Amino acid sequence: MPATDPLPDDPDAIRALAAKVGYPVMLKASWGGGGRGMRPITEEAGLIEAVSSARREAKAAFGKDEVYLEKLVQHARHVEVQILGDRHGGLVHLFERDCTIQRRNQKVVERAPAPYLDAATRKTLTEAALRIGRATDYVGAGTVEFLMDADTGAVYFIEVNPRIQVEHTVTEMVTGLDIVKAQIRIAEGGHIGNADETGIPPQADIRLNGHALQCRITTENPENNFIPDYGRITAYRGAFGFGIRVDGGTAYSGAVVTRHYDPMLEKITAWAPTDAEAIARMDRALREYRIRGVATNLNFLEAVLNHPKFRAGTCTTRFIDETPELFRFTRRRDRATKLLTYIADVTVNGHPDARGRARPPENARAPEPPVFPPPPGAVEGAKQVLDRLGPTGFAAWMRDQTRVLVTDTTMRDAHQSLLATRMRSFDMLRVAEGYSNGLPQLLSLECWGGATFDVAMRFLTEDPWERLAALRARTPGILLQMLLRGANGVGYTNYPDNVVRFFVDQAAKAGIDLFRIFDCLNWVENMRVAIDAVRESGKLAEGAVCYTGDILDPARAKYPLRYYVDLAKQLERAGCHILAIKDMAGLLRPHAARVLVTALKQEIGLPIHLHTHDTSGISAASVLAAVDAGVDAVDAAMDAMSGTTAQPCLGSIVEALRHDARDTGLDPDVIRRLSFYWEAVRNQYAAFESDLKSGASEVYLHEMPGGQFTNLREQARSLGLDSRWHEVAAAYRAANDLFGDIVKVTPSSKVVGDLALLMVSQNLTAADVLDPAREIAFPASVVEMLHGDLGQPPGGWPQALQAKVLKGETPITVRPGSLLSPADLEAEREAARTRCGRAIDDTELASYLMYPKVFAGFAAAAAKYGPVAALPTPVYFYGMKPGDEAVVEIEAGKTLVVLLQAIGETEEDGQVKVFFELNGQPRIIRIPNRAVAAARPTRRKADEAEAGQIAAPMPGAIASVAVKAGDTVQAGDVVFTIEAMKMETVLHTPVAGTVTELLVAPGDQVDAKDLLAVIG
Repeated sequence: MPATDPLPDDPDAIRALAAKVGYPVMLKASWGGGGRGMRPITEEAGLIEAVSSARREAKAAFGKDEVYLEKLVQHARHVEVQILGDRHGGLVHLFERDCTIQRRNQKVVERAPAPYLDAATRKTLTEAALRIGRATDYVGAGTVEFLMDADTGAVYFIEVNPRIQVEHTVTEMVTGLDIVKAQIRIAEGGHIGNADETGIPPQADIRLNGHALQCRITTENPENNFIPDYGRITAYRGAFGFGIRVDGGTAYSGAVVTRHYDPMLEKITAWAPTDAEAIARMDRALREYRIRGVATNLNFLEAVLNHPKFRAGTCTTRFIDETPELFRFTRRRDRATKLLTYIADVTVNGHPDARGRARPPENARAPEPPVFPPPPGAVEGAKQVLDRLGPTGFAAWMRDQTRVLVTDTTMRDAHQSLLATRMRSFDMLRVAEGYSNGLPQLLSLECWGGATFDVAMRFLTEDPWERLAALRARTPGILLQMLLRGANGVGYTNYPDNVVRFFVDQAAKAGIDLFRIFDCLNWVENMRVAIDAVRESGKLAEGAVCYTGDILDPARAKYPLRYYVDLAKQLERAGCHILAIKDMAGLLRPHAARVLVTALKQEIGLPIHLHTHDTSGISAASVLAAVDAGVDAVDAAMDAMSGTTAQPCLGSIVEALRHDARDTGLDPDVIRRLSFYWEAVRNQYAAFESDLKSGASEVYLHEMPGGQFTNLREQARSLGLDSRWHEVAAAYRAANDLFGDIVKVTPSSKVVGDLALLMVSQNLTAADVLDPAREIAFPASVVEMLHGDLGQPPGGWPQALQAKVLKGETPITVRPGSLLSPADLEAEREAARTRCGRAIDDTELASYLMYPKVFAGFAAAAAKYGPVAALPTPVYFYGMKPGDEAVVEIEAGKTLVVLLQAIGETEEDGQVKVFFELNGQPRIIRIPNRAVAAARPTRRKADEAEAGQIAAPMPGAIASVAVKAGDTVQAGDVVFTIEAMKMETVLHTPVAGTVTELLVAPGDQVDAKDLLAVIG
């Protein structure tokens, strides 16, 4: 109800006025007072004291102590009646609109007719509106507003708005009358009731037809307290169709929304014969909108429309404030804009990994995956055999096979060894169905784990779990195999036992069937937790014996044949289902392979799976020798991805065994066609090819794992040592000898490589390293390994080197994981959620537990650039040229057609406009040219992945700063207030810690997302 006159001083008069208005009442210090002095009074007791208090607040806030009294309707509905009057005494109503859904006196949704009015109440309201209009000789369009008590049905007059309001379109759609035209005709002297003059018929002929509702699309951000957003609208697509009317649109693609801009972008009205259909039509229309570059209230509007109370018409004016679920909506993914941003960025600035490197030939053949029909009849693949027999039965099945079983390593170890692990999911998934249909006899696809896990997140902005899920869906009959580093999981350090178990459980649920488990020092004690976890998951545990040295060389007595046989027996006793010979450097010579496999077949009961690398150029001979000795399964890579540091050639091994008693059963023609595909794919990774063009007997000197070779060359290149590679290789052998001739595989091989690079870059000999008088800053990885953090090698560590590196620190000799307390997984999940700003599922938690910082960086990049894994590989690494077109399938049935039209010049602020056409619609993306310094300095932007970085939520001025650098704060402490648009917003620190950086002072102007402070 409207306010009374200012209250008198006499307490009795105040009580009488309150009684006349009727409890409950509302005291109000001032119209538009921002809520100061407002308080509800439900009974006479306390009224006078409340008035006195309100007067004091009013005096302090406004300089006068006037206080008003209003009728308080606690559960109100806001209903308006549209009237039209002419200069000749004519007056009609156009029925009512419901305007109950409001926030801060701003109408959010209007609908006509009001869904909660019966015929009698409607007549009461419309007649009341007409009486007011007649009493004032009202002329023109106007709105008579009422509050209706939802509890009692009582109706209270509020005010008359003597103008056309934006929601008049709702009334127009349910009456079919043009109110704007009528207003003009009335001003010209037209008569209401004469449709030819004003378009308005007599009251008896004005009827309701159907239902309509209107929503106002604004830049008011519901996730930021409805503060209007600003910026450049990078994309704008509206809705249209039968029953849809759009008015007041002032937005378009490329428009700049300033901080002083009217936040309303467009109002949209939907009509339908029934209320439910009108709501559904509006909901569909809102979902068609694409507004990018500024925040909007679209998600909020959809939440309102789909709430049961709104659909039932039972809302009151407190609906929004009392319904927190309206703010729990799924954010629009805006994948297209994010992908365009990525393409524009890599086009203008280049990909950091590929910039300055070799590019694919311009005339290179585009990869086309071969298509094979499904095999005729029911073919039982290895996956179905495992599901039918279980792990123990499957191991027996492997031993009973006459044919050699084959694992294809193309999707994991081959590209890790040849292309620095940079193979993308896009290229794997395109050919996965070809494997499924063309090579159903494969034992497994090694496609996950090892270095591919962190590289996917770190360098390719891909979720390794999404890759696994997609491969599982496309290859239902083939086992999926991963490489697990025992206690190191897929990382480079030890993890608590429950972390390893959790990771294995997630991998098994996500689709891994065969876990190849190894320890970088062949310490079975370090593998037991992983082996047990795999067994508990019901999957295959393949324990690996890592091969180094030469069992036939008397000078390498540390690793004789007996050592490997005893190790295999330990793995058998530990519960492994399969034994792997993991020859990671390709050191297993043919005769040694025959001797080793023969001995293992005689002394253990597990099927044997041979893995080797072809760095030497003769590994295929070793594979064939092992086959003659009875090995059960072998690893090989598709022809175009084989050789040198990868695995031996699959097609050649298959051909060598054709028509033999141990024929693999694989189709050579299918292999050739798949290889043609991989050949074209490999061309696209020219930037990551190593310089190794042929087999190299040098591997017998340095013994470097094939999977490390290309990565270590990359490291050497980054340190400026690319021209000294052979020195690095010799230093690698020297470093290995310094460590006591150890097994070299991730992560121990990385430690050897780190020391080798240090030796070459600082021109150190082995004698220099051991010299007690020479001070050396050893890499952290060397210190950790000699401390015992990776485990214990046979015979322990060389004492002289260990003492020099550890500088008096006592090493450990127990299993490192036994010293680690179990991780609090839910606490880690909450830490990940805080760091990433969203909920974390179990696979994401597994990623975070392995690589907290890498995962946070990946999550931030994915949030910024979207599903880049869907981009074709040339676009991902090299961007596009004007005129190029790319087809991007972001999910089944959703395809983006992207055409790059032009690239603008670098502007004064360092930005470049990149002009695209997306599905036929123009898009402009602005990207900073990082090679050019911006013309004007800008503030640092907060990193969304760092919880301790406090960002400005909106543009404005810093009103106050409550902390200084060095202060200790607790989570929730006030740190800043920002003033913008006549409002002050208080900022709290989200984390506890110390203020390590303070970047603003009172009075500073800031923009949204500017970094204000860092809490360390």
